[in-house]
Amino acid sequence: MLRAAGVGLGDEVVVPAFGNVEVAEAVATAGALPVFADIDPATYCLDPAAVEAAITPRTAAVVAVHRFGRLADIARLHAVGQRHGLLVLEQGESEAPYDEIAQRRERAAYLDTKLRGVRTPDDADGHTYQQYVVRVPGNGRPDRDAFARAVRAKGVGCRVPVKTPVHRLPEFRRCVSLPETERASDETLALPVDASLTKRDMQRIVSACNALGGLLQPAF
Repeated sequence: MLRAAGVGLGDEVVVPAFGNVEVAEAVATAGALPVFADIDPATYCLDPAAVEAAITPRTAAVVAVHRFGRLADIARLHAVGQRHGLLVLEQGESEAPYDEIAQRRERAAYLDTKLRGVRTPDDADGHTYQQYVVRVPGNGRPDRDAFARAVRAKGVGCRVPVKTPVHRLPEFRRCVSLPETERASDETLALPVDASLTKRDMQRIVSACNALGGLLQPAF
């Protein structure tokens, strides 16, 4: 799509650094330079204000990535694009069937009301919970990683959604200030909300997480 739009050598493309190294690789493959902008801390998608701040005379396009079942603020991103004459592209996620999304939402609602000591995700309208991503507060990655190890030891599968932001990878290393991206990389943890989980499974998740409250500073 970038090549079809004439984006190439000498152009810059604004992309998120929170996950999806494939997006930065696609920009580089087209001959352009990926420029990283910060994310909105609630949606984990590009922050339109950060995108606008990253625009230079060489900027040709923006690639918005929808994340964890939340949509990027496409209306505001298109408004930014119109003001600056930029192409705005979207990368979506593979959607689960509607009945599975409904079940994921049920499990997410249960976790929202039961979990303690972690910050649960923003349950804005339209969230499909492709991943149920919580924040483990405290002193950053050591607390999150210790929490994850302890939860796994209790038989609960969990995963760190983004271990290293793209702007910290050797091939795309940039000296750029992305505080929300860095914070999200250090604090986020994806807990299971698969449609196949039983009520007992959900209770086990809650029990395992809530038993670790003493490990953490209070959520805020």
